[in-house]
Amino acid sequence: MIRLGVITDGISREFEHALSVMNEVGLTQAELQYLWDVEVGDLSDAQLDRAQRLVAAHGVDVSCVSRHIFGGLALGDLSLTDPVYRDQLAALNRCIDMAQALDCPLVRIMSFKKEMILFGSHGAEEWNVAQGAWDKARELIGGAAQIAEDRDITLVVETGNNAITNSAFLARRMVDDVGSPRLKVMWDPANALYSTEAAYPDGYEALRGGYLGHIHLKDVVVEISKATISCRQLGTGEMAPYLDDMATALKSDGYSGSISLESVYRPLGGSFEDGFRASIGALKAMFG
Repeated sequence: MIRLGVITDGISREFEHALSVMNEVGLTQAELQYLWDVEVGDLSDAQLDRAQRLVAAHGVDVSCVSRHIFGGLALGDLSLTDPVYRDQLAALNRCIDMAQALDCPLVRIMSFKKEMILFGSHGAEEWNVAQGAWDKARELIGGAAQIAEDRDITLVVETGNNAITNSAFLARRMVDDVGSPRLKVMWDPANALYSTEAAYPDGYEALRGGYLGHIHLKDVVVEISKATISCRQLGTGEMAPYLDDMATALKSDGYSGSISLESVYRPLGGSFEDGFRASIGALKAMFG
């Protein structure tokens, strides 16, 4: 059975209020990113203790601890010994501490800054490809995956529209190339629209066979040539043609993980909570 939830700061960064709204609409899976304007991994001991008590009081599960680890970092001269990279691993370890304190099975990572062309042939490999970028990203993500193996937790690498793994196809390839049993994909099919990947069947088929660890759902309209994206109420943007087929396939395949509504839609003159309330009905109707 698919378990439904939300990234809580998409409702409010006031964590108790976000959990109360989750209870109101019947969601059970809280994905944590920012609590009280503090990014996960940076909470004080007192804040973590308060979060634990609130999660228990509201009867929800924590589906994923989602810090933007490696997000937006240019590969450049990064290496396994670079201080910037080591700082990211320290943040990862803090997120794993938090996840384990909250009995959460997943921690999200990103995959560095997007490179437009990673592979090529017939001359393109010489003139167009960002040479060495994929192998370096694989090596650095592999270092994080080793920590996950050592600490008995699963990492999910997101399909980010500004990331190396900007499609389900590339995320699957990264998981294969890293080769860790503790690395899966956090699939955000709306982000992958920016790489022109259709969510269904293309994106979904790429992740069949054990690659899918967690899902983000939102809806958008993208204009790639204008470098523009606009958020929409779920089911009214460019994700709309794919949602029913995705829901049917996930249920048919027995997906038992979580789906988080990524509540980034804000109506004109409204709030992100208004956008959440406008979208939650469609999420529950299709995927519940």
